[in-house]
Amino acid sequence: MKTIALRMYGKMNLKLEKFEFPDIKEGEILAEVISDTSCPSTYKEIVQGEDHPRVPKDISKNPVIVGHEMAGRILKVGRKWKEKFGEGQKFTVQPAINYKEGPVGILSAPGYSYRYIGGLAAYVIIPNEVMKKDCLLTFEEAPFYKGSLVEPLSCNIGSVKVQYHTEEGIYEHKMGVKGGGKTAILGGAGPMGMGLLAYLLTLLEPPESIILTDIDDKKLERAKKAFLQEGKKKEIRLQFINPIKDNSYRNSYYDDVFILYASSQLVEEGDSLLARDGCLNLFAGPMDHDFSAEINFFKVHYEKQHFVAVTGGNDKDMKDALKLIIESKLDPSCMVTHVGGINTARDVLLNFPKLGGGKKLIYTHLNFPLINIEDLEKLQYKGEKELRSIYKELYEIIKKNSGWWCPDAEKYLLSQKQLEIKL
Repeated sequence: MKTIALRMYGKMNLKLEKFEFPDIKEGEILAEVISDTSCPSTYKEIVQGEDHPRVPKDISKNPVIVGHEMAGRILKVGRKWKEKFGEGQKFTVQPAINYKEGPVGILSAPGYSYRYIGGLAAYVIIPNEVMKKDCLLTFEEAPFYKGSLVEPLSCNIGSVKVQYHTEEGIYEHKMGVKGGGKTAILGGAGPMGMGLLAYLLTLLEPPESIILTDIDDKKLERAKKAFLQEGKKKEIRLQFINPIKDNSYRNSYYDDVFILYASSQLVEEGDSLLARDGCLNLFAGPMDHDFSAEINFFKVHYEKQHFVAVTGGNDKDMKDALKLIIESKLDPSCMVTHVGGINTARDVLLNFPKLGGGKKLIYTHLNFPLINIEDLEKLQYKGEKELRSIYKELYEIIKKNSGWWCPDAEKYLLSQKQLEIKL
């Protein structure tokens, strides 16, 4: 069987290739990937190449498939898993399996470590250890792109769960953000900040007020459009602030501070904003191994301030995210700004820092240009001639959905047989 996949051979060395698959073993599952969304962690992976802790050292000879925010459909189930999984089921994968067998642990992850599974592929072989660790999740009630967004949302959920606060004289941690308190999301108008805000709005005991800062006014407007009304409905005060234009928020202190961009300046600002017993979360993972910032340890000592970080969610967080999506309590569609086919995946990753916007949604069975969905209105008149009718229909669909990508847009795009890749 043939597949097409984006494979990594070394640092910044990606190749989109067609190649043959082996037959699956009794403990494996054959599946087709339909969608994968972009992640900064994948860019960090390709920058570091074989020096990345999850990437094998021999990728120049045995390349790995990249991409880990995947969703698709199960095609064939090995004998070992036939009682638990069935052909035709939709699936997503928790990539951080950290597989362990014997005395030495293997820091394995689909999208980083395997020759035959990664999100940027048409067909994949899901290895036995993914099922053993309960990291293959199935669903039916959501479109594929929302399945791809389960993994990043699980990281948001994990970040909220590691927050903690205390009571005077009691040596117990109360986990989570402070209900009825004040939360700040710094550098947060990108897709992960939007996912975090979306999750905070679902909490049974949410903060009383949330500020989200960013220096990009266009991103701030998108965030405001996505969440302002929801905040009012739930009586949560939301503010979307450009700190270059308005720094009045610095006159307040916050119980929970999330840093969504790995900047020493943002970390130090977050430190200065912490209230007594406040908790700062370095959500954004730095690429620099020597990344550091100055913090006020006087306040750590006397004001009981806390510092935490999280490198991803776990399978429970994935299940929580999937449940929220299926029950329509959380819609992650606002995280997506660009859509393209697998032909665009290499350029997306190699130019990741320059592209801006939110999640880049890749449909792995399609040959389709990368488009900013905000450009569809003009693309229907000025885009490539053979694609204008598709752009027009997509524009009409998303216009009815307040400008966000949606299930009907996915269904329409996937129905365009002329866009399908040939294997």
